[in-house]
Amino acid sequence: MERETQTDIVVRPVRDVDAEALGRVHAACWHETYDHLISKAALEKVSPRRLAELWTHWAQQGPDFRMHAALDDGEIVGFVGSGPARDRDAPRARELYFIYLLARYQGTGVGQRLFDAAIHPDEEAYLWVAEANPRAHRFYQRNGFTLDGAAHTEPFLGETLTEVRFVR
Repeated sequence: MERETQTDIVVRPVRDVDAEALGRVHAACWHETYDHLISKAALEKVSPRRLAELWTHWAQQGPDFRMHAALDDGEIVGFVGSGPARDRDAPRARELYFIYLLARYQGTGVGQRLFDAAIHPDEEAYLWVAEANPRAHRFYQRNGFTLDGAAHTEPFLGETLTEVRFVR
């Protein structure tokens, strides 16, 4: 399959009506991203409907939240979200909560466009990412983030996932 170019993609704020499509893409991205970190049985429990419900909540957040979707020919292919820090000991005021992009769009520049919609150039921020996700680590390092030594293990789909923290 020929890769799309980033000029074919529209990045825009998430809308309430996007929730169902975001739930489907979110589930697909989890399968693509975590298939080597989480058991197949756990991933099969991912419910696009439940994720769509979460997106209904996310889409209704206030102006401190930056939730954007990437669309190719009107179809959502990725998304990003940032907002106020959620950790008590947060090293920065803004946290990148998530960024997911369908595998076939990775390496096309779309992920960078999503990232730039959620974290402004030179803005201080932090994020948590799976320890065993070197591709994501390289992406964040290219964007000026560095590991700060913090790590934790989180419950994820009934299993555990070790995450490390990057700060800029």
